[in-house]
Formats: sequence, structure tokens, C-alpha cells
Amino acid sequence: MVRSGDGHVVDEEKAVPLLRKAYDLGINYFDTAYFYCGGLSEVALGKAINGIRDRVYVSSKFPYWYKDEKAEYRKILEEQLKRLDTDYIDFYHFHGLNASGYTDAALKNGYIDEANKAKSERLIRHISFSFHDKPEAMKFLVDTGNFETLLCQYNFLDRSNEESISYARQKGIGVVVMGPVAGGGSPDVPEAAKKAGIEFRNTSELALRFVLSNPYVDCAISGMSDMRMLEENVLTASRPDSALSGSEAAALRDLLNEYRRLAELYCTGCDYCKPCPQGVNIPFIFSQMNNYRIYGLKDYARGEYARIGAENGIEGEKADKCIECGICETRCPQKIEIMKQLKECAGALG
Repeated sequence: MVRSGDGHVVDEEKAVPLLRKAYDLGINYFDTAYFYCGGLSEVALGKAINGIRDRVYVSSKFPYWYKDEKAEYRKILEEQLKRLDTDYIDFYHFHGLNASGYTDAALKNGYIDEANKAKSERLIRHISFSFHDKPEAMKFLVDTGNFETLLCQYNFLDRSNEESISYARQKGIGVVVMGPVAGGGSPDVPEAAKKAGIEFRNTSELALRFVLSNPYVDCAISGMSDMRMLEENVLTASRPDSALSGSEAAALRDLLNEYRRLAELYCTGCDYCKPCPQGVNIPFIFSQMNNYRIYGLKDYARGEYARIGAENGIEGEKADKCIECGICETRCPQKIEIMKQLKECAGALG
């Protein structure tokens, strides 16, 4: 979604045409959520799909943690339908569901019952969940039998959900992948791919092709903020050999396994740690530390780090501004020891 200012205001003059262009180029699955951009994301999507609603799939999310009242499910759903200017949502997710959230909220508050009721009334078509927890929790949620599709993180730098994705698909659950290009945080030319002899234009192409080569992935969603990114991703997905060949994927996996043991820091770039009270740009810092550690691009990583706070550079503060308040760690879906890692980043990149 194209945003402006502080990221909470959607630039509809750019976003709506971009979404319509995506449809014209063959994209028919659009993902949003109740809280994205303060609800304006759903409003913009609703305007973009006006007139083509029956030809696209809409994915949105219910914040099951928001309030502990059964009536909230229908109340929020109806608000979202109004924002989206539609009579139904195709894939309605329990947003960021984990095992305890399923037991202590989705079940306890009657939200699963409400979801089934909404489905019977054709207000939603499929009961789904999005996911940021440990892989074993995904299997638990799949085995409840209450879900038809799931949305999870998966890319060539973060393959932690790979086995669970296979498990879910074999259980008949549709699998949609978010973050297929690793949050944009990987270097321009990954050394692993060069060693594997894989030909590619840029990292985004390589990352998307890797995800599409997984036979258990049904759909990949990637955030695209301008026409160039849109056209590039469509070009990659449209090519006859969009998926890596079996030998290419195997070679890349083997080489990435060597690097994986070094990726203790790995950050998905989800931005849930933001805003930092001190303005520390945690996701960008961590992406450069990955470049430094995993791929050995030390000069590149230091140069990018130096741009933080510089005129016409990267917004925010460097790692040494962290006061260890710990707020970021309470928000991190990956449970990264952010304060500890920021100290290492300051030492290595500063």
C-alpha cells in the first residue's frame, strides 16, 4: 500500500491507480487488515476494486486480541465490509494468531463460532489465520480443523516455516506466503546464488522465484509501493520458468544452510518493533547487519548504516541511541533479543 507522511496516511492518488494496474497485469489477490494505515488501507482497496469485485480475492484480518467480547467479531467485520465497500471478504484471517491466542481468545471468546456463523451467511468465504509464531504452533492451529487457509512468513533467508507449510498443504490447508523478498533486506547480488550458478536480474527476482519453486505455496504476496516494483514482480511471476529448477533450488538451499548458522540476528522487516521511542531504525539496522554477517558485504553495510540520520539519507537514529527500554522486544514476533543485537550492530557497523 502506498503511504505518505508517517506511514499512517494512504496516498490514494498513488495507491488506487497502482492497485488497478496490478489487476490489469493479472494480480487478483489483495491483502489488507483492520489496523493497516489506521483503517485507510481497507478504504483505498475498496475504491480500487470498485467494479471488479467479482474478479478479485480480498484478504483481510480480524484483530482477535483487541477486545474480549464475542460481539466484537461481527462489529469489526461489518465495519471492514463498509470500509471495503463489499458484501463479503474472501479470506478472513485471525490476525497474527498463535496457540495461546487460539485457546484463550479465539475459542474462549466465541470468535470461532462467530466466524462459522459469518461464513454460513456468506459474509466471509474462508476462515483463515495469519501467523508469526514458532513452526510447531502452526501445526497445532492446522490440526484444530477450524481453518481453510493460512498466511505466513517464508523466503530464502527465513525457511523456518518450510516443514510446517508442507504439513499444512498436505492437510488440505491453502498456503499464502508473505515477505517473499525477505523484507527487501537482502543484498543486491547474494553470494549464494552466484555460487549456485543461478542467473537472475536482481535479488527480488531471485527471492520470488525461490518461493514460487516451493510446490506447497499457493500464492505469494509482496508489498509494492511503486509501478517499477509492481511491473518487476509481475514480470518475474509471469515468465515460464518463474520457479527455480529443482537443481537450482537444491543448490541454493545447500549454500544457504551454510550461512544460516550465522543468521542469529535475522529480522523479517515486519516493522512491529516500531516506533522506537528514541527513533532507532531497528529494521534497517538489522538488515545491514545481515548483509555484514551473512554475506560478508561489510563495506556496503557500513556505508548504508552511515546514511542513517544523514541529510537525504535514511530516517531515524543509529543503534547507539538505544536506551534499553525493552518496548521493541515485547512487540517482536521473532522474539529477537533486540537490545543485545543493537549493541553488536553499533560495534560492527559504527
